[in-house]
Amino acid sequence: MNNATWAMLNETEKALLRDAEPAALAGLDEDALAELHDRIRRARTKYTKLYRRRAGAQVGADATRAGAHAQHARTAAKAEAFEEALARVSRVLAKAAKASADALKAERLAAARAVKASSGPAGAAGGATGKVDAASGKAKRRTPIRKRASAADRAATRRAQAARDSR
Repeated sequence: MNNATWAMLNETEKALLRDAEPAALAGLDEDALAELHDRIRRARTKYTKLYRRRAGAQVGADATRAGAHAQHARTAAKAEAFEEALARVSRVLAKAAKASADALKAERLAAARAVKASSGPAGAAGGATGKVDAASGKAKRRTPIRKRASAADRAATRRAQAARDSR
């Protein structure tokens, strides 16, 4: 960010942008990053809306977009500064979220392996519902696709029955 843009910010805005510097972001956890992301997004939205509203009204008065932009360039510069900060925080937040998701996944997989190892081969035959397909010997799972297929089969049966009843 250039010095002219930095000079037009008030102390609260400067503090918010200082919090979005890479050195400051390094020490934050995922929750703190999410909270900072929200604060910066609100500031960016505030200045974006303000610029659009003011410049839009000015276009009607001046009948030119260039003139409206020139008069509200300060607000546009603030919106751009917060947009850059938001992008920076978003990238760091995405990395932190990915890392925590990977850690949680590894933890869940380790717990599942521990349960499977302790239950032995008898615990694996039942599956999630306890029903076993007679043809393949595999456990049936109640997935959304199977639920939809089952509902479609029931609907087709009922339509056929209704057609027979109406004859």
